[in-house]
Amino acid sequence: MGVTQTFAPDPEGRSRLLTPADVRELAERFDIRPTKTLGQNFVIDHGTVRRIVRVAGVDADDVVLEVGPGLGSLTLALLPHVRQVTAIEIDPALAAALPDTVAVHAPDLVDRLTVVPGDAMRIAELPGPDPTALVANLPYNVSVPVLLHLLELLPTLKRVLVMVQSEVADRITATPGGRIYGVPSAKVAWYASARRAGAVGRNVFWPAPNVDSGLVELVRRPAPGTKATREEVFNVIDAAFAQRRKTLRAALAGWAGSAPAAEEALRAAGVDPKARGESLGIEEFAAIAEHRPGIRSAAG
Repeated sequence: MGVTQTFAPDPEGRSRLLTPADVRELAERFDIRPTKTLGQNFVIDHGTVRRIVRVAGVDADDVVLEVGPGLGSLTLALLPHVRQVTAIEIDPALAAALPDTVAVHAPDLVDRLTVVPGDAMRIAELPGPDPTALVANLPYNVSVPVLLHLLELLPTLKRVLVMVQSEVADRITATPGGRIYGVPSAKVAWYASARRAGAVGRNVFWPAPNVDSGLVELVRRPAPGTKATREEVFNVIDAAFAQRRKTLRAALAGWAGSAPAAEEALRAAGVDPKARGESLGIEEFAAIAEHRPGIRSAAG
């Protein structure tokens, strides 16, 4: 944007992190007003961004994908430790401002940053080397769809550390049998193992949200061995949890064509028709998908 900033240079010549005053000054300078529509809550705490980088375990060989870099708090913490940061930013003003902020706070690291203006949900490809890790403070309102989209789009992502709403973190990392286990946890399990990696309070953001946040760590693993496609497995998951209080025989009746057909598929997959979706792991959902009426005959 060609705007001259007046921040003091980093004494180590690497990266000076944003202070709360810096964040507010940048927002005012670039006429940026955080909006709930875009889920904008900017991190203003040095300890939090350093902690995220440490827990993410990224190193000099990593190409990190960051979604929603905002004013650059986490970006500046990542840049000294990694090969490159590719930042996807939906807000045009923020996307335009980020390179200038990095030029002032981390002048030696400008070449490590690539900014991609756009919606992460609509991104079909990225410039430069393939990302190896996703590290981000994800917008609360789209965190699960964005996460699932990027896991599918970018098979080179081996590790993920994201900050999301605490309740969403619980849902993503839930295991079969629990009350909060559902579509997010089952679908994420197709791609990776998931765990809670810590809690984050409200006071590290500006403006402060009305909810607490949590860190979620994912480690990529092979998809379940199955003849069914990912879409077919996800269709089973969606059907099973659309009516989660019903038995699978009833919940999958529409998916299979009838309740008796659902029971047949369930028994063929080795699943009790009286069970409920919340009791199944991703391997069992994959097995059910393999036995949907019509799929077996089509497969020959």
